[in-house]
Amino acid sequence: MKAGVFLIGFFALTMSQIAFGQADKNEKTAVTFEELYDEPYAINKLFIGVQPFYGEVFATNVNAGFGAEASYYYKNKMDFKAHFRKTYSSGFFDLSRDLAKHTSSPGLKVHPEIFNYYELGGTYHFKDFETTGKTSIALYKKDFKGHPWAAHVPQRAEVPCKVRKIYGARLGAIIWNSTTELNRALKKQGLTNANLTNPEGIGLPLTYVDANGLTQDFNVFGNIYSASIYSGASISWFRNVAVSFDKFDEGVDDGMLTVFLDLQYAPYLKMKPVTYTNQITQVTEDYSTKALKMSPFGFRAGVDGKFNRQLSWAYGAEMGLRPSLQGRMFYLLFKLTFPIYGTNLDYKVESFGK
Repeated sequence: MKAGVFLIGFFALTMSQIAFGQADKNEKTAVTFEELYDEPYAINKLFIGVQPFYGEVFATNVNAGFGAEASYYYKNKMDFKAHFRKTYSSGFFDLSRDLAKHTSSPGLKVHPEIFNYYELGGTYHFKDFETTGKTSIALYKKDFKGHPWAAHVPQRAEVPCKVRKIYGARLGAIIWNSTTELNRALKKQGLTNANLTNPEGIGLPLTYVDANGLTQDFNVFGNIYSASIYSGASISWFRNVAVSFDKFDEGVDDGMLTVFLDLQYAPYLKMKPVTYTNQITQVTEDYSTKALKMSPFGFRAGVDGKFNRQLSWAYGAEMGLRPSLQGRMFYLLFKLTFPIYGTNLDYKVESFGK
């Protein structure tokens, strides 16, 4: 009996879902549209944006903050990009710098570096061509404003359009510096504080006794500096189409999407020596960090997106292995740009003599 009731209930529920699905399908109406423009090559030449927030999970130093980014498109041949970012403060959010300020052990002379990142690069368009494609545009009208739009599942119309596709070769340089926690880096490499030695070959202590007479681990922090070059490849898809629908408002797709893969090499990758004052002898000396192994090679894969408008927003994400301390290279980055200003740098107007 219970099995029969269950089957009846299951059948009723299934039929109701089919009915609702059929009703929803019947509500969908065909639309006609008129193309207003479809010009994927008519994009702005210069984009300048402010990044109010970025977040990066970096094994060397977890950080978050603000930045700025600019990109310039030179004809159909090349494009250039400049990027800068840094943390708001040690508390929000520069984890290793904050830890260095509050948990470094007595006698350690730490001047923690603010996380700074600079990037300058260019992409050569070795193949820049137009192909046919399509885009999906949400159908919207003014009647949907407010609660009706929030409760509405938007219908989408598939529209044929031109797509500008770019195969690019990338080349650029990256400079960054940061504070980092050395205890974890040492442990990852099978080393200890004793491997960081002064000119006499004496290593840093492993522990110390605090004011309460308790033995604590000796926390070590240092500053790392990197200058690297990268080269790689990218693929971009640009759309710049607008259509007018018969029963809905005009629709636009002006998205500019790029995916990339880069190899990195850091000819300059350095850990500064650690300065420590012996609490018994009161002698201050530098302790070498040469025992720590550095990895100068890395890679990254990422995506950048923006829109071909005078005022809009953009986004980006990356992940990979950044040249750094061995075992402390992995990173995952997300950045948001708002606002971003775009211009085609064409301020000429027609003039006629009287």
